[in-house]
Amino acid sequence: MAADGSGNIRELKNFIGGEFVASGNTFENTTPIDGTLLSHVHEATKEMVDNAVIAAQKAAKIWSKMPVEARCKVLYAVADGIDARSDEFIEAETLDTGKPRSLASHVDIPRGAANFRVFADLIKSVGTEAYQQDTPDGLGAINYSVRHPHGVVGVISPWNLPLLLSTWKIAPAMASGNAVILKPSEETPTTATLLAEVMKEAGMPDGAFSVVHGFGENSAGEFMTTHRGINAITFTGETTTGGAIMRAASHDVKALSFELGGKNPSIVFADADFDAAIEGTVRSVFANCGQVCLCSERVYVERPIFDKFVATLKEKAEDMKLGRPEDPDTQMGPLISHEHRDKVKGYYDLAKELGATVVTGGGIPEFGDERDNGAFVEPTIFTGLSEDSRVQKEEIFGPVCHITPFDTEEEAVSMANDTEYGLASTVWTTNLARAHRVAQGMEAGINWVNCWFLRDLRTPFGGMGLSGFGREGGQHALNFYSEQKNICIKL
Repeated sequence: MAADGSGNIRELKNFIGGEFVASGNTFENTTPIDGTLLSHVHEATKEMVDNAVIAAQKAAKIWSKMPVEARCKVLYAVADGIDARSDEFIEAETLDTGKPRSLASHVDIPRGAANFRVFADLIKSVGTEAYQQDTPDGLGAINYSVRHPHGVVGVISPWNLPLLLSTWKIAPAMASGNAVILKPSEETPTTATLLAEVMKEAGMPDGAFSVVHGFGENSAGEFMTTHRGINAITFTGETTTGGAIMRAASHDVKALSFELGGKNPSIVFADADFDAAIEGTVRSVFANCGQVCLCSERVYVERPIFDKFVATLKEKAEDMKLGRPEDPDTQMGPLISHEHRDKVKGYYDLAKELGATVVTGGGIPEFGDERDNGAFVEPTIFTGLSEDSRVQKEEIFGPVCHITPFDTEEEAVSMANDTEYGLASTVWTTNLARAHRVAQGMEAGINWVNCWFLRDLRTPFGGMGLSGFGREGGQHALNFYSEQKNICIKL
């Protein structure tokens, strides 16, 4: 993937108006596996973003007026195109992120393709409101609503699940009739470029989908969020970045949807299916090296099973194989970058300074090969910290959790909700009444019982508090990506 077949380093250009466009400034894209240079990425200029918006505005008039069936045919072709080139997408995703190939091949790429099919199916069947209204003359009126696309939607996507989380936004936005400009994370630009190629092959009108590469401040991110020609912005990423985007977009009151950070709790009651709770917690703490906004960083375990739970989770963490993504035995790859590794390691060190008990991990592994140049950290478990410590309050976004004992249901719920975030929670119990009671008591947008990361794409997805606002998924996504206009007909 690093070379174009002739031994040259690949260049990733911007995709504007149906063409790949170079700029005068490039930045390096390296893999977190061992630091190898993968590609030179062309950073979009302000003029390029302007051109992408102009092209999108023209294309939106064509795309939005196409019959729904014709629009959906193109979206199905995009999904088929991803599937047809799945090996390329999988390789690109694993090299950019370092995640195991097994994860990219079973989650990132197939679900990315599925998003186009799901929302193409949904736009053909979703309804709108209609009401009969009484009037003083007795003749009445009829009110009904119609959906109208915003026009141009800016999508700013994260690096942890690059294709999946970008298509989670692109698909409903385009199904609703909008043109889309995507700014992928500068850490993971490759699958966005491949997606542009697939869009072109699928017959997407030129300008209806664009990709601009770059960073945030004084780069593509800022140029998009402040651009008056972009009607809506949707973003997944860090809470601080969300705040900056919100301020930048405020001058022309853009429609905004943010899925931001999390400090998610998991509550394990003594009556839980112990083995299921352990396996579920292994996934919810360590999946994708802990770099999933839905991961559990705070685990609360009822005291009668606390020691057994900690000891068993320790064994599972120490049995995890860290390695290269192509190794079928690899269960955990590196973090996304050395910069992020320094951040996560900083929290490991802070926990030790604050007096945490290191159950396992807490450092950087040594391999004795090229992986030592990568961004690996050890899967880590802490106990013994107070609930008001920074480690318990701030999102770490790495393969780490702190486990705290509790004695009563009320105590567990109180500790779980003691956070400014509110994205996800997990509850493990075989008591049906408790399951409903505690899940409904969680102050989070998505709440799992006896499972984790199980998603019905029709259901509302999003956070509360510092975890963002707006809901994605099913009709909720279509409601964001379109304006509903009321038509009132006097009879």
